[in-house]
Amino acid sequence: MTRSRATATGFLAVLLWALLALFTVGSAPVPPLQLTAMSFAIGGAIGVVWTLAAGGLHRLRGVGWKIYAFGTAGLFGYHFFYFSALRLAPPAQAGLIAYLWPLLIVLMSGLLPGERLRPGHLLGGALGLGGAALIILGDGGGLRGDALPGYGLALLCALFWSGYSVLSRRIGHAPTETVAVFCLATALLSGLAHLALEDTVFPATARAWASVAALGLGPVGIAFYVWDIGVKRGDIQLLGVASYAAPLLSTLALVLAGLAEPTPRLALAAALITGGAALAAWASARAARVRRRTSAA
Repeated sequence: MTRSRATATGFLAVLLWALLALFTVGSAPVPPLQLTAMSFAIGGAIGVVWTLAAGGLHRLRGVGWKIYAFGTAGLFGYHFFYFSALRLAPPAQAGLIAYLWPLLIVLMSGLLPGERLRPGHLLGGALGLGGAALIILGDGGGLRGDALPGYGLALLCALFWSGYSVLSRRIGHAPTETVAVFCLATALLSGLAHLALEDTVFPATARAWASVAALGLGPVGIAFYVWDIGVKRGDIQLLGVASYAAPLLSTLALVLAGLAEPTPRLALAAALITGGAALAAWASARAARVRRRTSAA
């Protein structure tokens, strides 16, 4: 698979994550950790079926336990800290802090072998962050001192997912089939955390059950498999900046569903995110041309 095709495959995850809010709203009143356990169980089952159908079960046997622990920590840690942060801090501000992970991916990727952080990546990431801030913060509001624990958990959330995404490049030899194990282990840990911290509430309507199933199939299922391909074989810096499209597309999905109103703020956010992604794409394309000229020489 070429680098550009792997990048496009990884971007499918961003498109699927754009439906996360819509399906989460539809799954109410299922509590967060229970929802995580149910949806990741579906996502893991998808991976198991795909692995068996493709005859890839043997590729899992040679994978060390450290890689399984790493992947599980990334998926479970991100969602556990995210839901906990939204309980202890205002959702808008906590969400913005948690959504620092695309910018962190861009910055941290410069430390990877063979990668170079360029001014276009930095500026594109800053523009994308500004667009995401406009969407997530809405009408604004200051940071509250009594919510500092929640803000800290939101920062841990961002560090977990950016670290997981960047370090996945370092374990590029691990097959994508391992994501199925990550999902199933995350479902188990989330289920245990749910039993300890929440009351069990199952979906009350067919729409809610369909939303849970859709979460497991898409944003909490297939998305992690295509993201694994993207960060391991594609342009991780471009993917990091392009990930800022997720809050934009998520808001557009809510608008189309009648759950949010279109505003000038949304249009400005679209311009910032699109411009940031285009700038990062230009920087990556320029770097690719330089690499080709260097190798040809």
